Amino acid sequence: MLSRFIRLAGAFTIYCSQPLAVCAQPNVIVVMTDDQGYPELSAHGNPILHTPNLDRLHGQSIRLSDYHVSPMCTPTRGQLLTGLDAARNGAVNVSSGRALLRPENPTMANYFADAG
Repeated sequence: MLSRFIRLAGAFTIYCSQPLAVCAQPNVIVVMTDDQGYPELSAHGNPILHTPNLDRLHGQSIRLSDYHVSPMCTPTRGQLLTGLDAARNGAVNVSSGRALLRPENPTMANYFADAG
C-alpha cells in the first residue's frame, strides 16, 4: 500500500512540475447537483448547512450565475448539453416519450471531440 502511495505521489509531482502550456486544451468538469437551490450551500451564506467540500469547489470554479433550469431533469440536461432551450433541443420531458435531443443540434460532447 505504501509503495502504491509513493508511486502515485511521484507521478503527481512529475505531472505538477510540467509547465501549464503543455496542455493545449483545458480540462472541463461539469458538476450538476439535483434538487439544490441557491441558498443551500454554506458558501452562499446558509448558517445551518455545512458543505465544506462543495464550498471549496465553489471557490475554485466558474459559476453560471444566470442559468435557468427546468423542474424536470431531462430538459435541464438537454439545455446544459446543447445551450438551447428544451423546446428547441427536443428534450422536452421524460413522460411523453419526447426525451431525445434533436440530432442536428451539436452538444458539448461534439465540441469537445472536435477540439481533440
